[in-house]
Amino acid sequence: MADREQLVRSWNEWDRLEEVVVGRADGAQFEPSEPACRPSVRGSGAIDPFPSGAKSRSSIELANNELDNLASVLVDRGVKVQRPTAVDFSIGLRTPSFAVPNQYCAVCPRDVMITIGPEVLEATMSRRARFFEYQAYRPLVYDYWRSDPDMIWSVAPKPSMNDEMYNQGFWDQSAAERHTSMHSFEFCVTQDEIVFDAADMVRFGRDVFVQESMTTNRAGIEWLTRHLSQRGLRVRPLHFPLDRFPSHIDCTFVPLRPGLVLTNPERPLREDESTLFLTNGWEFVDAPEPVLSDKSMPSYCQSSKWLSMNVLSISPTTVICEASEFPLHELLSSLGFEVIEVPFRNVFEFGGSLHCATWDIRREGACEDWFPLLP
Repeated sequence: MADREQLVRSWNEWDRLEEVVVGRADGAQFEPSEPACRPSVRGSGAIDPFPSGAKSRSSIELANNELDNLASVLVDRGVKVQRPTAVDFSIGLRTPSFAVPNQYCAVCPRDVMITIGPEVLEATMSRRARFFEYQAYRPLVYDYWRSDPDMIWSVAPKPSMNDEMYNQGFWDQSAAERHTSMHSFEFCVTQDEIVFDAADMVRFGRDVFVQESMTTNRAGIEWLTRHLSQRGLRVRPLHFPLDRFPSHIDCTFVPLRPGLVLTNPERPLREDESTLFLTNGWEFVDAPEPVLSDKSMPSYCQSSKWLSMNVLSISPTTVICEASEFPLHELLSSLGFEVIEVPFRNVFEFGGSLHCATWDIRREGACEDWFPLLP
């Protein structure tokens, strides 16, 4: 099949976006407490219990309004938009290894699915409540598979998610213990099984960078290395030693166009790993301080203030940003980008922002080698 006919093709995070999946909040539930996740009400000092069961109708409606608006903005820019299938997330899960009272939501397809060239790759996931989240996207994947004979469909091996897969004492560690473990990159998931979330990956053509985190372990990175190397791709681990609770790379390290990465000033890349970028002519620019502080983020949001930098590039010159992040708008404009402002704060409590809530299926452009020089 000629390249122009491919339905599935995306090699990086910045080429012109042609088709994308935008999440939806229908049926969303509060995430249950489990070994990989201990949610808390922000600002309550762990006094107020975290809610359980279904999220309120009003919060779902507000989030869906913003997700629908994002979809409309993308359509107006010539992007084809797909949406997930409705799933009953109120259904609890029970396997031979674990049980949870309910599931989560389909707001953030980026966490579960990733397109690497002509391949759609489904992540293992790291949380029990998200074990079957892929079902919201399975009908779409089948449509692409039936329609595009060049599409590669890969599903990573599902972990057991039994108790032994987790560091059971992680959430009860003292500050000193936490400091020690963060620098040895030992988090809530052990190294015994293959574990990774798709949102810990960032694509630079031939190179796929993967953050070692609470949601992606070394076994997961090794599986990705073996799997993608068969197609001539290079998988390179990344580490951000000052991030106490690393989870998903797109609030820490965000490529905007060839040669330019938006970085988190509180989470610098490990020096030996940054050398590869600098040797190959890449520039790092720090994101400005977010408008919202960690204390002023929505009460049920489990993400940090750095959702501010969770932007969506729809071309090498155009970036969609959350509407209230004026300092970031000014920075990006000064760098020559057109900034599209989209309100999205009501989506925050559902686990992410603009990049999290989208999964690009097709972008213009081919696989390029942006790192020909070794440091």
